[in-house]
Amino acid sequence: MRKKYRARLVLLGVSLAALLMLMPDERSCAGIISEMPMRIRTRIEGKTQIVCAGRQIENVSWIQRIYEARQYRPAWTTDMGLSESGQAAAALLAGCIQEGFDPETYHLSLIRSLDAGIRNGIVSPDRIVDLDLLLTHGVALYYVHLSRGRVNPEVIDAFWASSARPDQDVASMIGEAIERDSLSDLLASASPAHPGFRRLRDALGMYRNIQEKGGWGQIASGEKIQSGENDPRIPAIRKRLAVTDGPVTNPKSATHMLDAGLIGAVKRFQKRHGLHPDGVIGPQTIQNMNVSVEDRIRQIELNLERWRWLNREWGKRYLIVNIADYSLEAVDEGKVTLDMRVIVGQTYRRTPVFSERLRYITLNPFWNVPKKIAVEDKLPIIKKDPGYLLKNHIHVYSAREDNGPEINPYTIDWSRLHADYFPYRLKQDPGARNALGRIKFLLPNKYAIYLHDSPQRELFRRTTRGYSSGCIRLEKPVELAVEVLKNTPGWNQAKIVSTIQSGVTTVIPVKEEIMVYLLYWTAWVDETGTINFREDIYDRDRPLWIAIQDVDKAYERMKEVSLGNLVIKPDAS
Repeated sequence: MRKKYRARLVLLGVSLAALLMLMPDERSCAGIISEMPMRIRTRIEGKTQIVCAGRQIENVSWIQRIYEARQYRPAWTTDMGLSESGQAAAALLAGCIQEGFDPETYHLSLIRSLDAGIRNGIVSPDRIVDLDLLLTHGVALYYVHLSRGRVNPEVIDAFWASSARPDQDVASMIGEAIERDSLSDLLASASPAHPGFRRLRDALGMYRNIQEKGGWGQIASGEKIQSGENDPRIPAIRKRLAVTDGPVTNPKSATHMLDAGLIGAVKRFQKRHGLHPDGVIGPQTIQNMNVSVEDRIRQIELNLERWRWLNREWGKRYLIVNIADYSLEAVDEGKVTLDMRVIVGQTYRRTPVFSERLRYITLNPFWNVPKKIAVEDKLPIIKKDPGYLLKNHIHVYSAREDNGPEINPYTIDWSRLHADYFPYRLKQDPGARNALGRIKFLLPNKYAIYLHDSPQRELFRRTTRGYSSGCIRLEKPVELAVEVLKNTPGWNQAKIVSTIQSGVTTVIPVKEEIMVYLLYWTAWVDETGTINFREDIYDRDRPLWIAIQDVDKAYERMKEVSLGNLVIKPDAS
């Protein structure tokens, strides 16, 4: 009996010893916590890059300043892993997918792995330091991406001038949020507050839900389908449109017929994809139907990125030109007061993206022909017909003299001139033939781009309108002048029209602060809640996606996606 009792005591002692070995020693845990500031400081002080759990982190100035301000105390961790605030911060990083971001860019899997290991007894000072530093870097990087975007547009496109918010003291803002436990509020304030951004972000969630349900099927190519015609593809088309453009009626007597209900859905689809809304199901309509939900999600994500490049303060009154949509809207206190079609630059003379204040309106403007247009467009015409200049009221002057006398075009040997030798400048009189029409809107900028009237009115009836040399031609120039000057005494519509009819060149200063935003959106949600997609007319989506991939690739993953290969032809169904 005593032997059994002794044996049980020995067994119990061994078990207790083993259990104690597995339990973290309170003194050792306390020691780990007390030495953390020294270890964090040693790891980051004076470094330009650090390695955390095998991952290299560059540009660590934010981290250094955040920890220096808090005497290198841990921000998110205890000896048992992530603190309550650390768990909340990791959850915020997980929510980045709703913004169109990849959680792995912010080290989320590695953070969770380290935390799980510590909680399961794999405790070491280095693991805790790694965990704290990775979460701090992830949070700071996430904030920067929310507030300024992941990519600098000027690096990937010479014709894109960023108007992002001024540089911020990221380290101080993150540090203060840690101290006040207000990280959630800080991150929420980082994204654009504009309703257009929020609507597009909501659309991202909607399209991800569609993706989770399997997206939509592909429609077979074939002959175009017109009203009343039967086609075996009609059931598949009904099913496709019901996903994004429903409701689609499906009468049993006409399941294969393009009926009135289906035509309505087709027109809605065509309109929000920038196609001619005639209800005819042609090759371009089918092609757009077949763009996958994955590609549309990418398109939404790219345009959310473009929103983040913009200054947060738009002003009370402003004009928006969406280059990809060939459209302009005038906005006053958040409401669209005027909209119109516009003509933008050709693919080889792209309209740049920038924002600038509107300064002047010129009625009956002269046109000083830019040298590029003079030698590339006008010179070949003049060589064939020197009389072209007189017929179009274009005068010739020496390029070497600012105020030199006019030169008779018939005294010039035009055949000797070329792009590298053109010592002349051309100037067109105001009037019906003037390339700028009767009104010009000036917003001084480095690209020499402005908004103006156009004598080629027939071009505004076309669906795709990339015909200019970069400037914005306006469908309703008089209406825009009236809108801009509506608070300027003495300049109502009657006065503007009478001044134009007088033929006298008149410059009107725009005294109100009205910003002009030349933007490039291939996806947006309008005020009615309708998601719109447009052709990437300047091929700007693909370079941006590649640049975003490079950002994500730096933190483990490289994605391969197609953005589709849409080519929308003028007035195609």
